[in-house]
Amino acid sequence: MVKRLILVLGDQLSNNLSALRDADKERDIVVMAEVADEASYVGHHPKKIALIFAAMRHFAEELQDDGWQVAYSRLDDDDTSKSIVGELMRRGQEHDTTEVVATRPGEWRLVEALDNAPLTVTMLPDDRFVASLDEFNTWAEGRKSLRMEYFYRDMRRKTGLMMEGDEPAGKKWNYDHENRKPASGDMLRSKPMEFTPDQMTEEVLDLVEKKFDKNFGVLRPFTHAVTRGQALRALDHFAKNLLDCFGDYQDAMLQDDRFLHHSLLSQYLNIGFLDPVEICTRVEEEWKAGNVPINAAEGFIRQIIGWREYVRGIYFREGPDYVTRNALGHERDLPWMYWGGETQMNCVAHAVDQTRELAYAHHIQRLMVTGNFALLAGVDPHQVHEWYLAVYHDAFEWVEAPNTIGMSQFADDGIIASKPYVSSGNYIDKMSDYCGSCAYSVKDKTGEKACPFNLLYWDFLVRHREKFSNNPRMGQMYATWDRMKEDRKDAVLKGAKRILDRLDAGEIV
Repeated sequence: MVKRLILVLGDQLSNNLSALRDADKERDIVVMAEVADEASYVGHHPKKIALIFAAMRHFAEELQDDGWQVAYSRLDDDDTSKSIVGELMRRGQEHDTTEVVATRPGEWRLVEALDNAPLTVTMLPDDRFVASLDEFNTWAEGRKSLRMEYFYRDMRRKTGLMMEGDEPAGKKWNYDHENRKPASGDMLRSKPMEFTPDQMTEEVLDLVEKKFDKNFGVLRPFTHAVTRGQALRALDHFAKNLLDCFGDYQDAMLQDDRFLHHSLLSQYLNIGFLDPVEICTRVEEEWKAGNVPINAAEGFIRQIIGWREYVRGIYFREGPDYVTRNALGHERDLPWMYWGGETQMNCVAHAVDQTRELAYAHHIQRLMVTGNFALLAGVDPHQVHEWYLAVYHDAFEWVEAPNTIGMSQFADDGIIASKPYVSSGNYIDKMSDYCGSCAYSVKDKTGEKACPFNLLYWDFLVRHREKFSNNPRMGQMYATWDRMKEDRKDAVLKGAKRILDRLDAGEIV
């Protein structure tokens, strides 16, 4: 039989990968490669690059120990090609084969590269998800709107997670209304599990430090899990020590507590170390044992088998042009403060600084701080997309793009969100302690010290009134604006223009 190359990408580090299941351990060659194109198509955070490379090297070693033949290419090997296809062609020549088996990549860019490769590529479905792409398309076909909640209920029924027969546990599908509490500092709150780099990981860190020293982000200290065993320990630690209050405080933000009750498991899930049902089953176990409340377990499970599965379906259903959508016609350049430039806005400064140091910020910091500001300011959504793709360790395009283009920036014209996720400073003040030490005043609605979110919120609504005034979820906002006195309206719009002019001039906001 013909020898084949079995491609394993850096976000496919799972023994249950369809390409590996299809392979013959005695005959086929597993190809894994650290290549320049993948490491640099956006300016990835050094921690993200190091996580993927270190995880790849450990996974390759485990495959070899299990008897697989692995052709592994390091970024700094003299003969390593720049691209995945280049490496497949090189390995094909070495082993006298043009046959490649791959699991479908999670980015259109790579799907198209493999489709166009001068090789015989068999692309298998990526079945490490609850819903296949065909299943999602069947669900979506003919619907006027693709709202996640109804898809999520189908995923609950399919998996049986937190179900009591045909009914959801507790007789409700969704406990989100209980999950919006502000948090206070807690010296006894556990932190996510950290790991000390071994020699193999240290070699990766040295490589990344040398090759990507100009990239935005701090590389060391590096405390990520780089094996499935470590990721399982991190999951167990979260389930036992942090899950109980995850629901209550999942939307909260604190200056001196960057993690609160968040799991920091998404990067391990997205590179393949953990399985979505495996994680949710572990969470369900804690709820069944009476260790965590139902709102915590349901809220966490919804993020994984609901939202995560849903956005993957949207990404592949919408096609390669999804990342270029710009329904609101926003064209402003991404402000320099997103890359660490100075800002007087305390909330943005904290979110960006945390991102720079950790390659991490939780979903509300992304959606309602950095994402909210970019949307209010009219920033080009493709630039916003590329920033999120670059700076977060869990960002792969299939999951990041719908969250940014759709949920955060409304650039897909409402495929995901029924209205733009915009807010004034009041929301940030309610859910965080950022505003108390900010140079701006969240209580001021006009004037030099007025919170930029307050001014830009109304400016955004005015700019896009023709599009949104008939939106049933936004009517009250426009009614409030219409009741304002003319002198206040004028002060608001002049204040917003002042902020936008400063952004355009590259001045500190």
